[in-house]
Amino acid sequence: MSNGLLRRFVVGLAMAAGVLGAAPAGAVTAPILVVEVDSGKVIYGQAATDPWFPASITKLMTTYVALDMVRQGRLSLDSLITISPAAAAEPPSKMGFRPGTKLTLDNALKIIMVKSANDVAWAIGENLGGSIEGFAQIMNETAQRIGMRESRWTNPNGLPDARQWTTARDMAVLGRALIRDFPESRALFSISAIQFGRSVMANHNGLLGRYAGADGMKTGFICSGGFNVVASATRNGRRIITVVMGQPSARERDLKASDLFDYGFSQSAGWTAQTLDALPTSNLSAPPDLRPYICDRRKPMPVDEGQGAITASAGAAGASADNANAQLMAAAAPPSAALAFATMNSAALRNRALPPRAPLQPILVWIGRDPAEGAIALNEQEEADKAERAAKLAEARKAKLDAIAAKREAAQATREAAKPAKGPAAKVVAKPDSKPDPKKAQARGRAGAPSTASAYASSESTPVMEGAPKLKVGAVKKPAPAAPRASAKPNSKPEAKAEPRKTESKAAKPVAKVEKSTRANGRAQADE
Repeated sequence: MSNGLLRRFVVGLAMAAGVLGAAPAGAVTAPILVVEVDSGKVIYGQAATDPWFPASITKLMTTYVALDMVRQGRLSLDSLITISPAAAAEPPSKMGFRPGTKLTLDNALKIIMVKSANDVAWAIGENLGGSIEGFAQIMNETAQRIGMRESRWTNPNGLPDARQWTTARDMAVLGRALIRDFPESRALFSISAIQFGRSVMANHNGLLGRYAGADGMKTGFICSGGFNVVASATRNGRRIITVVMGQPSARERDLKASDLFDYGFSQSAGWTAQTLDALPTSNLSAPPDLRPYICDRRKPMPVDEGQGAITASAGAAGASADNANAQLMAAAAPPSAALAFATMNSAALRNRALPPRAPLQPILVWIGRDPAEGAIALNEQEEADKAERAAKLAEARKAKLDAIAAKREAAQATREAAKPAKGPAAKVVAKPDSKPDPKKAQARGRAGAPSTASAYASSESTPVMEGAPKLKVGAVKKPAPAAPRASAKPNSKPEAKAEPRKTESKAAKPVAKVEKSTRANGRAQADE
């Protein structure tokens, strides 16, 4: 790019920044920075000192503190890190280790650089700092010592905290410090994947294996800060760090970083270029909150998951803002200024994609002191997980069966309650407030009881022996000398003389009943 064209681009960019500054409070400028590693000179910068929520690029600071403590001899890469209950409770992205699990610091750093595991980063902070607060204090002291001016740290994994923020400038300072101070650990930031047991996890950094020369460092995402990356690449012996923050998707973040690398490698940092230390302080007093712009509740939650995030479509999140940025840059910058599209024109990126990822080369990680111990511990953990899943499944099945049984019992009770009552009691219909009629009761008494009662008998319905005198109701029967009385004893037999003829034998028993009924009737009238 010629000096005249570059000058026109800078003027156009300044105009765009002025318009964005005069825009409503919702319009913000996403921080971008391109820096030469060896000289620390700025090749391109935009909002480089504006405060911003870092998300998981925080883990670069955590790694620097850990490597610095190893350099000081306070611990070694073989020192064991223990997963506490608090660490295990951290939300994803995470490894899901059980409380009490131990792993070496070396494996822990590899895991947080590739998997970006929040539980492991939390455990590093607790074990190295004594507490999260103690580790955060070390982070802040170290940041000041290496020249980070605007950063404030409160946790080691970058999960949302309104008190924790950084700047693109500070992250470039940190990236240069990691490369400069720990050359033996440079490979830590370019691991394409890790293998834990049978699981292979790719690095979230979508530039690794896709952009020629990309060799680090770390990505991050939270709704309030958008998609961030601190990336490094080397070409012809020259190393550049690019910082991109506040992007609406992982795909756009990575495409813009690749365009910025292309621009950076095509430029030479002259003696008039600014250094990181010379960048002016921002006028903003706090980071903007991008949650309404990045995480629209009407759309799926965006994710930062390496290869999947790269190939996924950019989506419609923030489409109106992208179009506004595209129109603004088209009016302010020359059409030939390729950097304008890399920094502002998100709409122009939607039909583009990075090349397919190179084959992964996983690095083995384990829990315990060595792979053999880790394999034993992993098998035990898998068996425990299997037993726990089986117990939960059995419990869920039992709860389901109990619910079905309770439902059936309730349905049966409802059916029983709906059935009409049966039996003698159902035939009696009681009339409320009814009073007995004394005249009717007296008439019933005179008429006698129903025929089923043995103490009363109707004169019309009572059978009598042939030749016997007819009795009136209420008359007291006197014993007849000629008629034989029925014996009270069941086995007694009447005398032969009193035996009636065979044709009249069947009427003998009714006579006895008549006599007994008559006597009982007489006694009832006497009692009245």
